[in-house]
Amino acid sequence: MTQAATPAERPSSKLRQREAALDRRASLIDTNTDLTFSETLEIAARGMFLVRHFLGRFLTKAALMFFAITVPVTIIPWPTKIIIDHVVLGRPIAEATGYPPIWRPFLTALAGASPLEVLLAVLAVFAVLILLIGGYAQGDNARDETEGNLEEGHDTATRVENSLHGAHSYLGGIYGYIDFKINTRLTQSVNHYLRARLFERIKALPMTTLEDQRIGDSVYRVMYDAPSINHGFYGIWWGIPMAMAVMMMAIGTFMSAYPYSPGFILLTAAVFPLFFVLSVGFARMSRRRAQASRAAGAIATSTIEEGMDNVLAVQSLGGNRKERGRFADDSGESFKRYRGYVWVGITVGQLVEVGYYMIVMGSVLYASTQVIDGVLSPGDYGALLFYFKWIRGPARSMGLTWVHLQYHAAGLRRVFALTDTPGEEDLGSKTLPPIERGVVFRDAGLVYPDGRRALAGVNMSAEVGQIVAIAGPTGAGKTSLASLIPRYRVATEGEVLIDGVDVKDATLASVRSQVTYVFQETQLFSDTVGDNIRFGKPDASQAEVERVAHVAGAHDFIAALPQGYDTRLGTSMSKLSVGQKQRIAIARGLLRDSRVLILDEPTSALDPETEKFLVRSLKEAARDRLVIVIAHRLSTIASADKIVFLEDGSLRETGSHAELMALPDGHYRRFVELQTVAA
Repeated sequence: MTQAATPAERPSSKLRQREAALDRRASLIDTNTDLTFSETLEIAARGMFLVRHFLGRFLTKAALMFFAITVPVTIIPWPTKIIIDHVVLGRPIAEATGYPPIWRPFLTALAGASPLEVLLAVLAVFAVLILLIGGYAQGDNARDETEGNLEEGHDTATRVENSLHGAHSYLGGIYGYIDFKINTRLTQSVNHYLRARLFERIKALPMTTLEDQRIGDSVYRVMYDAPSINHGFYGIWWGIPMAMAVMMMAIGTFMSAYPYSPGFILLTAAVFPLFFVLSVGFARMSRRRAQASRAAGAIATSTIEEGMDNVLAVQSLGGNRKERGRFADDSGESFKRYRGYVWVGITVGQLVEVGYYMIVMGSVLYASTQVIDGVLSPGDYGALLFYFKWIRGPARSMGLTWVHLQYHAAGLRRVFALTDTPGEEDLGSKTLPPIERGVVFRDAGLVYPDGRRALAGVNMSAEVGQIVAIAGPTGAGKTSLASLIPRYRVATEGEVLIDGVDVKDATLASVRSQVTYVFQETQLFSDTVGDNIRFGKPDASQAEVERVAHVAGAHDFIAALPQGYDTRLGTSMSKLSVGQKQRIAIARGLLRDSRVLILDEPTSALDPETEKFLVRSLKEAARDRLVIVIAHRLSTIASADKIVFLEDGSLRETGSHAELMALPDGHYRRFVELQTVAA
């Protein structure tokens, strides 16, 4: 007898486990992705209420759209009825029946006209309508509409471009052009607002959070998830209200013309509950498949970003085949997950279409019977089928809105997950005055979020006018100690004081405006050399830029570049050496003219002569600021006014090079001797 599978072994459970694994690979800070019904409604509401930022343009577009979709309902079918009944069949206008009140003045004006005169009058109306709103004929796509979308298939790239820039009007002609232009500006404004807000939030995340967030996933959210706002913004505000408005308009117009034939309207209105019942059961499945598709897409984007960022390592280690295989796996998974989402859409669509055509058959049979029995005229038959198609569209839109929302809700959830992630908490409210004395650590300790201890019981001071070197073996806690000063990390024990003010009590802006940190990993932008140096001080003059470049030992090689300081770096790797990039970064830090300058391994890629020049220049720079240097190289450390030696996260010794070397069994002395022996 076969044993039944446990819940954990069931196919659905395994599928969800794989989807959870995708979420963890995509982002370590956003893994709670399974939306409930109420959470989906909340996300939709957040998207809807962005309208408050664009209220004027939104109301203008809504009014234009309302008119665009009601014109065909109230105007288009009745000229067809006039031509059939009073031109083809020759019935006198005086015997006209079954017209809504809006057409009565036109019919009164034609009283006594011949069939030819009636035809010419209707053609004149058509000519004016074509100029103003474009052409229209029976059929789903047989009408003039205005849109500026790219041709698209199922690829995300063109769909995103259309979401960002596309616009649409249900009418053509002069009216459609105006409607289209307003729609374009509104679409771009909404998407720009959400994209910019998301990008700003990502850049403001704490360093500890950024360490767990893959760059490719962040790029995917900005590029491909943020445009999901279009469905939440347009689809909810316009889709449902406009659909209801069109249905009410169509039903009201029809009932005013045929007050004794409610059966046809009731039959047609049944499309809405049918669509809703058939689609709502697939909502959760659609939502989960959409999340898995987006997570897989983000993973593929991260794989591309990481592969390109590490292209030199890949080539030097012969890893091209391995990287190709890794990308092929992630890209294939992305396609597979998107196919899973499309399958849900196809299934729902087919069910809905089967139900729809069953109602079509019933509607045609009902209308035909009414004409045969003489209750309705042949012209009425055309009007009835027209209204059936127009009521079917809004009913289908309302019925499928919920299931269509699921794909976009998954994207918006990914956007809001990062915008809701707390940024760096501004713990303090004090504005730190201009730094005059320096930095003091009192029993400072640091424990990482994962429980690893980086620092314990550090007591030291560093004064303005000094060069302080933080030395020690790899993993001693040097960078962690320096990062406490600008509060990239927050001390979990003790105090870090700047001029007697705890950095926890000072505002981030007032601290970081006076503390410049030049990281070991040199980061340059694809801009000119001069603008890279000016990044922290955009209004700096050319003379100021050249002065700090001289101090950093960078001026000579910059002047030798094809356009000097105006040379664009592009990818930078092909134009500058590691040491050159390092010197540009140092010049950038010096230009900011902050009172505390922290340099993490500033001489690691410099030749001895350049290092000697830089150290001499730093002594000059330290006359009116505190310069903290994190270094391994003895030649850099020995020139400092004070050396802080760390080991295993604890401060072992402080003093000048001579003082520490005078300690017979000193930690620093042993460190130096090991370097000397190794050399």
